[in-house]
Amino acid sequence: MSEGKREHPRLILHNFLSLEECKELEFIHKSCSTVGYRPNVFSTTLSHLIATNSPHLLIPFVSIRERLKEKMEETFGCEFELFIEFTGLISWCRGASIGWHSDDNRQYLKQRDFSAVCYLNSYGKDFKGGLFRFQSGEPATISPSAGDAIMYTADDRNIHSVDEVTDGERLTLAMWFTRDSSHDEDSKLVSRLSQCASHEFPLPLPASANMYWFCPHQHANGFDICVARLHLLGFDVHSLQDNDRSLDSSEQLVRPIQLAKGGELLTREFTNVLHALQVVQFYHWKASELKTSKVEYDTVEEVKAISQPQVETINALNAVFLPDKSLVTTIFGYSCSTGEEKDSLNLTDISSAMITSWEEYTCKLLKELLSSLPQWKTYQTIHKVESG
Repeated sequence: MSEGKREHPRLILHNFLSLEECKELEFIHKSCSTVGYRPNVFSTTLSHLIATNSPHLLIPFVSIRERLKEKMEETFGCEFELFIEFTGLISWCRGASIGWHSDDNRQYLKQRDFSAVCYLNSYGKDFKGGLFRFQSGEPATISPSAGDAIMYTADDRNIHSVDEVTDGERLTLAMWFTRDSSHDEDSKLVSRLSQCASHEFPLPLPASANMYWFCPHQHANGFDICVARLHLLGFDVHSLQDNDRSLDSSEQLVRPIQLAKGGELLTREFTNVLHALQVVQFYHWKASELKTSKVEYDTVEEVKAISQPQVETINALNAVFLPDKSLVTTIFGYSCSTGEEKDSLNLTDISSAMITSWEEYTCKLLKELLSSLPQWKTYQTIHKVESG
C-alpha cells in the first residue's frame, strides 16, 4: 500500500454490483422506504423489511453483503475479524447534503471501523450534485456510475462530505463494519426472523403513518411517500372505505385500496397502499421483460371507467396525502426525465398475469429465506446457503 493510501486507507471499485443488482435494490427501496435520519433523505433498513412483513426482501442483499465483507477484509488485512454493523438503502433527494465528518464521529458510533457505499444509479444521468468528497488524499471526489463502490476506514483518516443534491434521487447501499461482535447486525436480524418468518404468503404491512410522512423544513405542506411514489408513476389511490366516517384518513391507506389512472379504475383490490406500491414498482423494474414475454393479459373485466363519486374519493385522498403535487416532483423527480416512466405504465399492465409474476418472485425469495433460516440460526450469520 502506498504512503498516501496508508494515510487515507480507501478503495474505489468500479462495477462492483451488476446493473441488475442495482435495479433490484432500487425496486426494494422505492417499495419500502421511510423518511430518513436527515432532511430530504429516505432509508430502508433490513430490520424495517422484517417489521413490515417483507422479510423475503433480505435475500437480494445476502450475496452482496458477503462480497463486500470479503473485499473489505482482504483490502484492509483483517480477514475473519469483521462483523456487519449496519446495512441500509439510503437515497438523497434534492436539498440533501452533509458536511465534513468521519463515520465514527459520535460516541454511539465508535464501534464502526470501516464503511462501504455502493451506488445504485449514476451521477449526471439520474441525479445532479450529491458528489462524495474526501477532505484529504486521493481520489478526492467520487463521480459514481451505477454499480461503483467505495470502501474506507470510518475514522478521521477519511473525513468526507456529500454535496447538496440539486436534482433527482441519489440511491446508495450503505454498510458499516465493526470488530466488536456485540454490534453484529446479523445476530439481531436472525433473532427477529426467527420470531416472524412464516410459510404464509407475505403481504406487506405498513408501519406507523408518521414513518411515511415527509415534510421539508420550513414548508407548510408535506406528503405521504407511498402515495407520492405511486403518483410519480402516474397512479392515484382510490379508497374502498370512503363511506366509513369512523376511519381516520391515514387508516384508509392500511385498508383495501384500488389504483386509478387517466379516467380508468383497476377493479382489483390491494390489501393496502404498500401492497399496491410494491406491485407497481415491481412492474416498473420488470416492465420491458414482462411486456415482451408472451403472456395473455386478461384485462377486460379488470379496468373500468371511473365514476364521479370515485373521482371525488380520489381527490379527497390527494388533498390529505398529496396537498402539493409539485413538491413531490421537486423532491423525487428529475428535471432531465422525459416523463416516459409515467406514460409507459398503465392500468392494463397491472393485470392478473403481471401480479402473478410479482407473486412468483415473492414466493421464490420466501422459499430461499425459509430454507436458509435453519443454518442462519445455527451460525447466527446471514450467508448464502447452497440449495440441496
